[in-house]
Amino acid sequence: MEVKKKVGVVTPEECNEIRSLFERRNGLNEMAKILTPDNDALYEKLVKDLGETATKFETWWRDMSEKYQWEGVADGNWQIDFNTGEIYLVVG
Repeated sequence: MEVKKKVGVVTPEECNEIRSLFERRNGLNEMAKILTPDNDALYEKLVKDLGETATKFETWWRDMSEKYQWEGVADGNWQIDFNTGEIYLVVG
């Protein structure tokens, strides 16, 4: 059973920043499903962009968790409600 607990909230600017990274990551992942390594230059750019976006995404979560001191657990993860900026700890 999944349990969600509100642990914080971010500013509208911070919410927009992670939304942009989230949408970019999802778009790149969708592109990766249809792109083949045959197009070497485009494939290499996609792999690079995916790596950079993933790093920025993880860095945002780490930085915000340190800034706001969100509660966390080893088997949990944080989720954001893009409409409210509320952060939830999800376990299960």
